[in-house]
Amino acid sequence: MDILNNIFSLSGMTVVIFGAFFIAAVGYALGRITIKGVSLGTAGVFLIALLVGYLFTLSGLADIPILKNFYIADETASAVSYYKMIESVGLVLFVTGVGFIAGPSFFRNLKKNAKSYVLLGVLIVGAGAILCALFSMIPGIGSPFGTGILSGALTSTPGFSAAKSAVDESAEGLVALGHAVAYPFGVVGVVLFVQLIPKFLKANMTDERALLQKTASEASSEGEKGKSKGKKLLSLDEFGLGTFGIAVVLGILLGSVTIPLSGSGFAGAKFSLGNTGGPLIMALILGHFGKIGRLSLKVPDATLRVFREFGLMLFLIGAGVEGGVELVSQIQASEYGAMLLLYGFLGGVAMTLVPMLVGFIFAKKVLKISLLNNLGSITGGMTSTPALGTLIGVSGTDDVASAYAATYPVALVLVVLASQLIAVLVK
Repeated sequence: MDILNNIFSLSGMTVVIFGAFFIAAVGYALGRITIKGVSLGTAGVFLIALLVGYLFTLSGLADIPILKNFYIADETASAVSYYKMIESVGLVLFVTGVGFIAGPSFFRNLKKNAKSYVLLGVLIVGAGAILCALFSMIPGIGSPFGTGILSGALTSTPGFSAAKSAVDESAEGLVALGHAVAYPFGVVGVVLFVQLIPKFLKANMTDERALLQKTASEASSEGEKGKSKGKKLLSLDEFGLGTFGIAVVLGILLGSVTIPLSGSGFAGAKFSLGNTGGPLIMALILGHFGKIGRLSLKVPDATLRVFREFGLMLFLIGAGVEGGVELVSQIQASEYGAMLLLYGFLGGVAMTLVPMLVGFIFAKKVLKISLLNNLGSITGGMTSTPALGTLIGVSGTDDVASAYAATYPVALVLVVLASQLIAVLVK
């Protein structure tokens, strides 16, 4: 009984940490459940976090001591804000790890397949944008709700911010509602897609992995030509944590650079790489060069894999809790009825599935891209962090991160531009 009383007396950051690792434990257990070879994987963490976020909104449960403690005494700072911090830290860890993993072969792979990656990014986001525009033209829907659904279906925070900035302040609630309704399937749908497609095609993953690794090895070996061994390089520390820190710091600085979008319909609109694109690009650059003078910029593979998985876990926990709270609060605040929510969910499903199918078929039939490179590009085009984590597990190789990293920046920019254009042109 004393143990329960001690648990119930937890408060502040302690209970947030307790809750985060509770979500992780239950979520990973859920993700391990496999039905006909398909599992949720780390998306199980996201679903449990959504449930916890929903529980936070139930006033009756707030009377239970341990749940009541999830809300800090200061009315302006709830535990949800701490989970948002957890989400941000996790995302930075994940994308920086992915950048270092992909860096050694990324630029040579990009040089070889740049047109394909750019074309796929345009095609995937373009398909979603066309659906969004058509959906927004339905009487009673409108562009604020439609662009919110698009950003949720593509799990794009920059797209969400761009959509809000492009509408009147009175319509920002509709953008938030659309994003909240579409976001859960936007996460889970892509995770299931990268698992189901290889099964439907009855792909031999050993052969596909060998094909992908052959391409990555060729790109890496090209980079080693002409390099002399030289003097022994110096490392900041055994585990590469110092180098990882350099990439994060420089990446956040790069991501903070804001570029105004000029031209008709973009008055006041801005674009930045943010805390996702900045660290990703900086890690790609440092991973590519591998050193500065005699200072080694390499991070051990073991460290990168731990940070990648740990970062993904933290991201899903934070995004899930925040998403669960936001979904309930937006639905409760909505004055537009259950039918609009149903339309929003169906629109979100369409804007998640159709772009993936269009991109996958085009890459397979026209561009003749191998299966794992194809799926890696899809996760990048959909800006889906969780799906890349799942694909790495499905494929059994980190090399799929290169295609993700190549397509992701293209999609990141296009989602922002598409959200702005639709909000301006479709009323």
